[in-house]
Amino acid sequence: MPGMTWHLVTRLATAVVAVATVVTMSATSAWSASTAVPAPGTTQPPDIVTAPTLIASTADGNVGYREVGAGSPIMLIMGFGGSMDDWAPAFVDALAAQHTVIVFDNAGVGDTAALASPLTISAMAEQASALITALGLAHPAVLGWSMGGMIAQALAVLHPRQAGRLVLAATQAGTGKSLPIPPAAALASSNPATVLSVLFPPDQAAAAKAYAEGILEYPGYYAASAAIKTEQNAAIQQWMAGRDPAGRRLGQIRIPTLVADGTLDQLDPTPNDWLLARSVPGASLILYPDAGHAFLFQDAGAFVPAVGKFLREKLPRL
Repeated sequence: MPGMTWHLVTRLATAVVAVATVVTMSATSAWSASTAVPAPGTTQPPDIVTAPTLIASTADGNVGYREVGAGSPIMLIMGFGGSMDDWAPAFVDALAAQHTVIVFDNAGVGDTAALASPLTISAMAEQASALITALGLAHPAVLGWSMGGMIAQALAVLHPRQAGRLVLAATQAGTGKSLPIPPAAALASSNPATVLSVLFPPDQAAAAKAYAEGILEYPGYYAASAAIKTEQNAAIQQWMAGRDPAGRRLGQIRIPTLVADGTLDQLDPTPNDWLLARSVPGASLILYPDAGHAFLFQDAGAFVPAVGKFLREKLPRL
């Protein structure tokens, strides 16, 4: 990895393992402390780490989800290979200070029912739509990261009146015109240091370490199985090639849309961000310098307020 010595990578990977050990040993005491009843007259701050996993019975099977915060709803859709445990707790809690945040697992991950093969982005969007219906959410904002952004786009196309606003983070249009994902981006690696090097630029080791430590605060951290990752990868390739019909209909999206990414995203070259912003009518674009695929966690201090401002703005449907 250019600009990052193997010694530093090894230290980072070791830190991840060490944090996992500490979290496992202290999970019970941490849970007890964080769920203590707040003193009279005080409000306990949002804490996604201690939010229980709930099961929603939907038209597309059971869906595992968690909910935290209060206010207008925003649903977060996870990317390739991830679970609810891959959302940085600090990021979720910052959003939950002003909104009800719903996170959930995609098809076949955790407690969420698998879908019929072959898995597609549109099929995962239908399951997300079924969850919105089952929870009775009224025009929630939808934030999708990476593959989750593809699912969010398909949701807006297939159910144009369901979502209130879209935030598309580090993701690609399904028109068949996006630049391919660079082969050097080994997100599917089983090596934590390799994955972190894909998500964060070489000079952002501190942000990468903070992210790793954050997600390992979840009790019993888990991710998608190898089989589900294979299915997801095929769905992504179909979307990228323009072979998912919903991906070719982005021009039909009529809800306010914010596209955002880091300028050093190894998984999504910047021209793809401009293409996506041009493909969705009226979409705005924010690019964060010296940030990669996980810009939303690295630059949460700037991105969360930007999302809040976007959700508060009086923007008409087109």
